[in-house]
Amino acid sequence: MAAIDSTDPATGELLRSACARFRQEVAKVIIGQDAIIEQVLVCLLARGHALLIGVPGLAKSLLIQTLARALDLDFRRIQFTPDLMPGDITGTEIIEEDHSTGRRVFRFVKGPVFANVVLADEINRTPPKTQAALLEAMQEQHVTASGQTYGLDAPFFVLATQNPIEQEGTYPLPEAQLDRFMLNLWLDYPTFDQEVEVVRTTTALATAKVALAMSKSDLVGFQDFVRQIPVANNVIAYAVRLSAATRPSRNGVPDFVDSYIAYGAGPRASQYLVLGAKALAAMDGRLTPKIADVQAMALPVLRHRIIANFNAEADGVTIPDLISQLIVAVPAQP
Repeated sequence: MAAIDSTDPATGELLRSACARFRQEVAKVIIGQDAIIEQVLVCLLARGHALLIGVPGLAKSLLIQTLARALDLDFRRIQFTPDLMPGDITGTEIIEEDHSTGRRVFRFVKGPVFANVVLADEINRTPPKTQAALLEAMQEQHVTASGQTYGLDAPFFVLATQNPIEQEGTYPLPEAQLDRFMLNLWLDYPTFDQEVEVVRTTTALATAKVALAMSKSDLVGFQDFVRQIPVANNVIAYAVRLSAATRPSRNGVPDFVDSYIAYGAGPRASQYLVLGAKALAAMDGRLTPKIADVQAMALPVLRHRIIANFNAEADGVTIPDLISQLIVAVPAQP
């Protein structure tokens, strides 16, 4: 296949077809979870990172491994534990002897973060100091060690998992770390029929073979194409108003925001709402996103950027409840 030209309008149709193949290949292994697969694909196209939360056994790790196989991307898994050190993620320097001169020199050995797809498994089981080792890589796409900067190959995608039930021995992610994740995705239990199919396929001898859905270079071209999609001013303004409406003690915010929200979303939320809307439009074969695309991205983008107060907890008001109310309360036009 020829290289993807991100400036060619026909690339939109190629992207839509490639996304359809991707869903088809991943569905060979992952039963159900169609909405999660769609949102992970949005995150990929938008050059974001995703945090997957769900109880054990919902195929979070398997989904990420399957994604890497369908895209032929270099994959690394990091099992986060309390004794994990930052160097175990980014890499470390070792002393080597130069046999020709007899001198000892330092050589940097790259860690598992040097991959296209990094699975940060149970990221909240390691202390904040180690969690922070991912910050520079996620934001700047490079690693600095002993004054030297080492770039990460594109595409670079961090998918982290968390177990929402077991809290003993865990360390909540700092807000700065959470904000680096474009999307916060909650996996639910499969339906009865889906679980029957899961049991049938996973207890048989044969395993599904995942074919290549798009190449690494194609994915990078599609990412560039998504960035170039034009967005109407009213759609951008709506995304900013939606983010701004989460911030309490501001003029014009709905009353329930002051009542139930302690801290709202920052400007990065507005950026990700628009980027996610662009990716949704591209996957649907449209040349520009709509306000409905921004609304579709509101829950996964805002869920981890809003901190509810004690009043919300006392009244049983959840973050998804607040986001649903925001979508109703914030008008499409000012």
